[in-house]
Amino acid sequence: MIREAAPAKVNLYLRVTGRRADGYHLLDSLAVFGPAADLVEAAPAEGLTLTVAGPFGAALAAEPDNLVLRAARALAAAAGIAPQAALRLEKRLPVASGIGGGSADAAAALRALDRLWGLGLGAGALAEVAAGLGADVPVCLASRPARMGGVGEALLPAPALPPCGLLLVNPGVPLATPAVFRARSGPFSAPAALPEGWADAAAMARDLAALGNDLEAPARALCPAVGEVLAALRALPGCLLARMSGSGATCFALFADAAAAERAAAELPGAWWRAAGAPGGFTPGRDGAYSTFGAGA
Repeated sequence: MIREAAPAKVNLYLRVTGRRADGYHLLDSLAVFGPAADLVEAAPAEGLTLTVAGPFGAALAAEPDNLVLRAARALAAAAGIAPQAALRLEKRLPVASGIGGGSADAAAALRALDRLWGLGLGAGALAEVAAGLGADVPVCLASRPARMGGVGEALLPAPALPPCGLLLVNPGVPLATPAVFRARSGPFSAPAALPEGWADAAAMARDLAALGNDLEAPARALCPAVGEVLAALRALPGCLLARMSGSGATCFALFADAAAAERAAAELPGAWWRAAGAPGGFTPGRDGAYSTFGAGA
């Protein structure tokens, strides 16, 4: 049995910088990972199957072709072999929530099957397969902090990030990414100018506060609960920055350390899904530890 964590992708800021002729929007974003994750397991089998379980597994029951299965078939095709594996997805992250859950699952499946099938393709070859599955899958493949450009597939090293705590909160309302982009209006933004790194979490939060998330306003119009979550996060003791991630509805708050984030999580409504800890706490190939609270935990 091969097990791979599929950590949440969190956009610390997100700017929409343009739009391609095919309709896809161009982005500039700084992504980090954690402190919660799905789990993908792969075992030898004849044929290809997928079992979905976990707190949010039922939300995927109606999907005709899960991205995990598409990743398995794409990897097998690239390697010239038959796709044979018994896959299991433990869905711990909310669905349609702006933290890249589906993309993270696909990336974890690629890593797990590369090991299970003994392919040893390496990062470059896996990244080529990942790029064909979706714009967010390449950044999720490494699950390391990165500066994202293009439609999300153009990756650069992130600035040096200081230790900090991260609290994720979802109000339990799915929010479809295409609908948020359609609701967006106004001019495009210029890419951000970032330093080489930050000395501490407070300095990082001050710089990030000026950058924003260009999708937050349309997301709040479609889902007023986003505004409720942000107001609650900003009122928490020790909160350095509160913002929506991706296209929502998950929001996050930055704290000086993981302990402060975990203490703050306990003060939020029990109906909300919450996860607290330190970003970057997951290593591919190992199911990382984290604290979750509330709905779906």
